[in-house]
Amino acid sequence: MSPFSIWLSLFLMGAYHGLNPGMGWLFAVALGLQEQNSRAVWRALMPLGLGHLLSIGIVVGLLQLLSFSLPLPFLRVASAVVLIGFGLYRLLRVRHPRWVGMKVRFWDLTLWSFIMASAHGAGLMLIPFLLPQQKPHPMPHMHHAMPQPTSSFHPLQGWIGVGFHTLGYLIVTSGLALVVYHKIGLAILRRAWLNFDYLWGWMLVAIGLLTLFW
Repeated sequence: MSPFSIWLSLFLMGAYHGLNPGMGWLFAVALGLQEQNSRAVWRALMPLGLGHLLSIGIVVGLLQLLSFSLPLPFLRVASAVVLIGFGLYRLLRVRHPRWVGMKVRFWDLTLWSFIMASAHGAGLMLIPFLLPQQKPHPMPHMHHAMPQPTSSFHPLQGWIGVGFHTLGYLIVTSGLALVVYHKIGLAILRRAWLNFDYLWGWMLVAIGLLTLFW
């Protein structure tokens, strides 16, 4: 995949994260309805985005550090095991962390967003798109190319991907929060509800399998 394709995939992954009510837009709408003011919705967006950014940033930073000391095949298998294991955990345990009330300050909401993104494994889903890909490398006395892992993990590409991912998340989160607050209302959740937790769990498992064969 070209860098553009990877960044586009990460942007779309962020947009998918933004669709999940449990990742922030529902909280922003609830705050707006509680205060009867759309400014409360707008105020919630920055800490929601910052918490999400911190969560995935930690995963990307850790992945970069590990890439300097661990061989790529081991890192790929370990990442796949973590993704599949976490996906199965999400399928078996769908409860969300509950610790914050509706009276929240900037850093309270940032921490809540960080915890929710981490609890959903948001950063883990980026791993297969940021790991170095295996490239064909000709071996002596062989008539065909053998896949050999690249030896470098490009730091800049990883952080650009984090930026694209967070942008996709913020665009969808803010768009949904404002549309639901101004036009639709929370009653839509009773008529058209999609269980994102189960969908999320299966996607984590699928991405884990993708990591093995990327």
